[in-house]
Amino acid sequence: MPLSPLRVLFVASECVPFIKTGGLGDVVGALPLALSALGHDVRVVIPRYRAVKHIAAEKLPAPFAVPMGPDGRYAAVYRSFVEDTVPVYLIEHDVFFDRDGLYGDDRGDFSDNLLRFAFLSRAALALGDYLDWPIDLLHLHDWQAALTSVFASTLTSAPPTVLSIHNLGYQGRFAAAAAVDLGIEPGAMGASGVLQGKFINVLRGGLVSADALTTVSPSYAKEVKTEAGGAGLHDALSTRSVTGILNGIDEARWDPKTDVNLVQNYDANDLRGKAACKLALQRESGLPERADVPLLGLVSRFAEQKGIDLFIETMDELADEDVQFVVLGSGESSAEEQLAQRAAERDAVACTVGFNEPLSHRIEAGCDLFIMPSRYEPCGLNQLYSQRYGTLPIVRAVGGLRDTVTDGVDGFRFDELSSEALTAAIRRAVTLFHTGPEAFHSMVQTAMSKPMGWDVAAREYETLYRQILRQKA
Repeated sequence: MPLSPLRVLFVASECVPFIKTGGLGDVVGALPLALSALGHDVRVVIPRYRAVKHIAAEKLPAPFAVPMGPDGRYAAVYRSFVEDTVPVYLIEHDVFFDRDGLYGDDRGDFSDNLLRFAFLSRAALALGDYLDWPIDLLHLHDWQAALTSVFASTLTSAPPTVLSIHNLGYQGRFAAAAAVDLGIEPGAMGASGVLQGKFINVLRGGLVSADALTTVSPSYAKEVKTEAGGAGLHDALSTRSVTGILNGIDEARWDPKTDVNLVQNYDANDLRGKAACKLALQRESGLPERADVPLLGLVSRFAEQKGIDLFIETMDELADEDVQFVVLGSGESSAEEQLAQRAAERDAVACTVGFNEPLSHRIEAGCDLFIMPSRYEPCGLNQLYSQRYGTLPIVRAVGGLRDTVTDGVDGFRFDELSSEALTAAIRRAVTLFHTGPEAFHSMVQTAMSKPMGWDVAAREYETLYRQILRQKA
């Protein structure tokens, strides 16, 4: 007897193609599509930020009451779709969301982020009744949605919750005095897990109260339980089962055979288009147009987590060697300044500060090698994009990078957290580029032939959902 389709609501702060600052948005935009392809009714709820108000969406006619505060608050609900398939509900409450920036501005994080995302969580719990759509399960993403499970644990009729940890380093920490604004009874604060010493820790509350926890790779699921990898939350995770499900990629959007951002398309059987993309990227970036020089790419947040300091040190160590670098990203001002300075001083370095989606595709296609020296990496997507585009990744063996890159087969790995180890890995890859072109080409074809879509992950999530529902029943 076939199992009934599930009704699942994703609660998140980002969703492609509406808004994204990183991999979270990619996941929330792609996984519901894969689950929908399995026959499930999956929908998404995110805030209607100022930055998404230009996107076409239908305003639902009825007022939406959100039970927050003594008198409640009202919001408007807009409906749009991901690829005309997955409904996305945009919660409009201008006091919280009509501002520049998602989480902060040039002055730092918004001081009312606790209230803003508590409002999103309360809205998510009320949305099923508003839509007359009984929710079987709530799938929450990162700290911005974690309060949904905290609030759900105080209700008798709330659906079960799954909380996915995309990055344990971002936890939603606030002064304990702000707890009065959450609407949780003082006696329930400790049991909810949301209090951590003198602070509210939103993610910790989610880790304690959610019915199931997942991370975005099997290795990261193990790392978060250790003192070294738990970012101060290993105590809350030590007694919980954490399921690691490896992220996929949107194979339709990231496909060198059809990518409209490239000067020439290609596939694993015909790499002439990749050679054309390399020369075009060198031309666009102001680098000497040479097919014989290894072109190394980096598309990243310029942050300590991403190992940007190690990357800059390695660039300096390789300054006199015949390699080129093309860099795209933004983040820490000191890193932005250092990279811009090196681009200004060296003919072999190009740097674009900011976010440029089409350029990121051209870097993935045009480079020979791609650098990811992360201190920790829950899953990572760029190494998968790189493999898909035949650009061999050079990664530190942590988290999802360890799970997706096999050294000498579809990329290069190093273990030690140092610029010396990164430099050695790059030199090893560059040596193979020059002296073993057939072996290098074989690795490229292996990388490009890997299945990377969301279908495998979707079936693992489906299995987990049904397991949770059986346990709750």
